[in-house]
Amino acid sequence: MSLRLYDTATRAVQALDPVHPGRVGIYHCGLTVQAAPHVGHIRKEVVFDVLRRWLEHAGLDVRVIANVTDIDDKVLVKSAEQGIEWWELAYANERRLHEAYETLGCLPPSYEPRATGHVPEMLELVASLIDRGHAYAAGDGSGDVYFDVRSWPAYGELSRQRIDDMEAAADADPRGKRDPRDFALWKGHKPTEPATASWASPWGRGRPGWHLECSAMAAKYLGAEFDIHGGGLDLRFPHHENELAQSTAAGQRFARLWMHNAMLTTAGAKMSKSLGNSALVSEVVKRIRPIELRYYLVAPHYRSIVELSDESLHNAAVAFARVEGFVLRATDVTGGVDPANGMPCADFVTAMDDDMSTPAALAAVHGVVRQGNTLILAGDSAALRGTLASVRRMLDVLGLDPLHPHWAASGAVARDPARSLLATLVEALLEQRQLARERRDWAAADAVRDRLKAAGVEVEDTAAGPRWSQART
Repeated sequence: MSLRLYDTATRAVQALDPVHPGRVGIYHCGLTVQAAPHVGHIRKEVVFDVLRRWLEHAGLDVRVIANVTDIDDKVLVKSAEQGIEWWELAYANERRLHEAYETLGCLPPSYEPRATGHVPEMLELVASLIDRGHAYAAGDGSGDVYFDVRSWPAYGELSRQRIDDMEAAADADPRGKRDPRDFALWKGHKPTEPATASWASPWGRGRPGWHLECSAMAAKYLGAEFDIHGGGLDLRFPHHENELAQSTAAGQRFARLWMHNAMLTTAGAKMSKSLGNSALVSEVVKRIRPIELRYYLVAPHYRSIVELSDESLHNAAVAFARVEGFVLRATDVTGGVDPANGMPCADFVTAMDDDMSTPAALAAVHGVVRQGNTLILAGDSAALRGTLASVRRMLDVLGLDPLHPHWAASGAVARDPARSLLATLVEALLEQRQLARERRDWAAADAVRDRLKAAGVEVEDTAAGPRWSQART
């Protein structure tokens, strides 16, 4: 196996060797905890959770570092608006983030460092950049320290931009900057900010800039060079561009590969707190089961933009019901299997190795499910055991095995047994229809479709195979 990931920044394909080295280091930018996480934030967590599971399936030792940005301009602004301490706000939202992880079945990171716990490392990095001529203390007495973008010829390589085409960095008052695009490494303390939101430094009391935080924490836990750095596509510039510049200017190799997932949108607009259209995870799971929400987030390719709507959530729930129905029905017939004994089918492996193509991987799962439904009808329990084990193994990689203890403990399984049975029966009939189509028996195929329509099941033929849904009443 050689996992190939498509880097959306450099438009290049790179590979991870699963044999050497045997350890993979992944750093992805965690939440700035000024508010509770919405589904757009958690999409990133699910994407990297699936990546981790697939690499571990291949036998690799995966180390995942996901930071928490608990000190930032946004945290200070929100806490002031709410009339509470900034650290109180940050901690409350950090706990909400952990609840969202747990709700959607994400494995916890290997370590989750907080920015406020790593100020000494950040100060060392700033000092190194000053010594190397890539940073300077502002001459206006503000206590700010800036990265000199003109001093680093490679600045802009990640986002493929020229410096002269970039907008000014809006992270500090430009009066102390040599170039308006220079970004803040360290921010001098302001009288309007809480005294607790500042630390001693050679340039006076202050706090770290957002970009500095991630560079320092990534280097501390994964070293000067590691395998994958990721996050949402909206972080590519300026956040990841600035991380790359300051880390490499300090003499580090930093990340071998950058991996960015696309955004979730609502009504065509990027989901964000500022737009007021955020869908909190805690609210969405009141309308759809957590395992169905995870299916919704796993099903699209990580680089594709996804629109959040009640219809799309409903369609995900219906699709997952087909798989869940088979797993529950086949378990009843066989008495259960150990998914660790199952092997993913070849199409699933090919899809996951090809830039983690989860749409094709799920199509492979559904294909094996259709075969399994035929085995149920045929009464071939011996063959069914192997098929069930394979399906559950693939679902485990995706974090979607309905019989996994996490989902069983959360009450996510078989909320509606009748729907699960319906899914099993419909998939079996669709398999009969497909066989009829393959032997060009159009009358028999149409008869199956008509029977399903009469029962309130609509069938749509797509490039990925037949898609069905239960007619709404």
